[in-house]
Amino acid sequence: MNVKERILHSVLFEAIALVFVITAAIVFTDTEAKSATGLAVGLSLIAMVWNYIYNLGFDRIFGQNRIKRSIKMRLGHGLGFELGMIVATLPLMMWVLQLDFWTVFIMDLGVVIFFLVYAIIYNWAYDVIRERFFSSRVANSNTIAQPIN
Repeated sequence: MNVKERILHSVLFEAIALVFVITAAIVFTDTEAKSATGLAVGLSLIAMVWNYIYNLGFDRIFGQNRIKRSIKMRLGHGLGFELGMIVATLPLMMWVLQLDFWTVFIMDLGVVIFFLVYAIIYNWAYDVIRERFFSSRVANSNTIAQPIN
């Protein structure tokens, strides 16, 4: 993926995730909508930066052919990403929610489980849609570009 596509991939992922996270925070905690939205946006910004760095490194190590990745590789990819997110987000969540380490850690584990499943589904769907879109686009341009005899 080029830089523009990596940014698109990350922004789409986070935009969809924001809807889920803000809704869950309002429904399942005593957090007000304003605080939940602020926290969700802050976590989203951290996630976008981490997503870009993590996926760039992952692709360099494991190759660019994303469509042929096994479920085992996708699970490992998601777990690695989420472990990095726990380290990056725990302090922010503790500060905003004014909760102790263990409470936030347990909450964060719930978020990690959600995002692990969401990330696997999102990345698989993105890769399949990307492959179909670009494959049909290349095939159409080759058909158009060939001279008629």
